[in-house]
Amino acid sequence: MLDTNVVVSALLNSFGAPGRVLDLVLAGELTAAYDDRVLAEWREVLAREKFGFPARDVEALLGFVEGEGLGVNPKPLGAELPDPDDVPFLEVAHDSGAALITGNTKHYPEEARRGVAVLDPASFLDGWTSRVRQQE
Repeated sequence: MLDTNVVVSALLNSFGAPGRVLDLVLAGELTAAYDDRVLAEWREVLAREKFGFPARDVEALLGFVEGEGLGVNPKPLGAELPDPDDVPFLEVAHDSGAALITGNTKHYPEEARRGVAVLDPASFLDGWTSRVRQQE
């Protein structure tokens, strides 16, 4: 489950940790979980003029996620987060059994996570790399 800030950061700088995480999704190594609320937020944020992302590229990315990702219809968790707009991301991660990858881990206090692993992109990549090496 990718938080919006990870997607934005990945598109702004494809060489950083968020870009590498998005590359794993686009290569089919990871499956992005989503629901309609997540896609709506991504669509709204990625369309902001300040980012300058071409509309066709945004739609291609969203189309890829819808076609190749894991769409879920999560049940409400009743979690209270500092920013209520973050709740859908936690609910999707919980329902899909996914880790939540975010640049703002503090937005997801431990007591509200409901068992969801919340990781920054670099920490996620460290764990991913370790698992891949163990499988070799």
